[in-house]
Amino acid sequence: MNPKTITYIIKRLILAVFTVWIVFTLTFFIMHAVPGGPFVGEKAISKAAQQALEAKYGLDKPLSAQYFTYLNDVVHLRFGPSLKQRGRMVIDIMMDGMRTSAKLGVIAAVLALVIGVVLGAIAALRRNTVFDRIIMVLTTAFVSMPSFIMGSLLLVAFAIKLHVLPANGAAAGGLVLPIVTLMLYPMAYITRLTRSSMLDVLGQDYIRTAKAKGVPAPKIIFGHALKNSLIPVITYFGPMLAYIVTGSLVVEQIFAVPGIGRAFVSSIINRDYMMIMGTTIVLATLIVVMNLISDIMYKIVDPRITLE
Repeated sequence: MNPKTITYIIKRLILAVFTVWIVFTLTFFIMHAVPGGPFVGEKAISKAAQQALEAKYGLDKPLSAQYFTYLNDVVHLRFGPSLKQRGRMVIDIMMDGMRTSAKLGVIAAVLALVIGVVLGAIAALRRNTVFDRIIMVLTTAFVSMPSFIMGSLLLVAFAIKLHVLPANGAAAGGLVLPIVTLMLYPMAYITRLTRSSMLDVLGQDYIRTAKAKGVPAPKIIFGHALKNSLIPVITYFGPMLAYIVTGSLVVEQIFAVPGIGRAFVSSIINRDYMMIMGTTIVLATLIVVMNLISDIMYKIVDPRITLE
């Protein structure tokens, strides 16, 4: 690894830390600016008991003091206790959710990548044929349809009407429908990216030169065209993987998947400040890290690219 690449990675790491800090700060102050609090909705709780709970969790201190206290805790990887799930730490709740969300997301992302690249390559190589038109129609439909609509349709069709798959994501085989729902949009988007990029590459001079020299078609397709057309796919895949792995909020709610996305939605509804901050920081960190990995992958796929 050359010095320029190392310098670039160091700069990006510094920028990543700054980005996560900005997200942390905005989330903290916006969250506290919303009227109410985590204990306002508690049933059969006196004002004195509410004040005691706020004192216990440090919510009675000035906002600036709360901010710097929690910032110090985050630096030391301490996310504190959940304000609603009494007796449980935020890190434990997130780890439990991440086990499910990571399995769900990685499978969906890998399937989306493989199927999307294959379909995109077929559409490009069979341009303006019936295969190309069918693929483009299907991918356009999948890209245009929101995940909650797609998830609801799959739920009604396969769980309620046909009874072939469970509707509950926690049941055996219950992750099949959530995986398909999460996979369809990125798969369709990757298909379209691969097709457009590969069509551009196939029109380049070096591809025509290779064909004129009699280079075998498989070598041209897999050794030159497909490899060089993957750069926009890599750009999209990094942030997409971070988003899917942290759990799609809507999909996990529809299928009752016990993942981090569902825990995040519950924390917002319950005003669980600690849980909101913890999941936000994890999501932001994953996104900036995956963006950095995507940039480094550019160099691996195409050595002509310089990182500055």
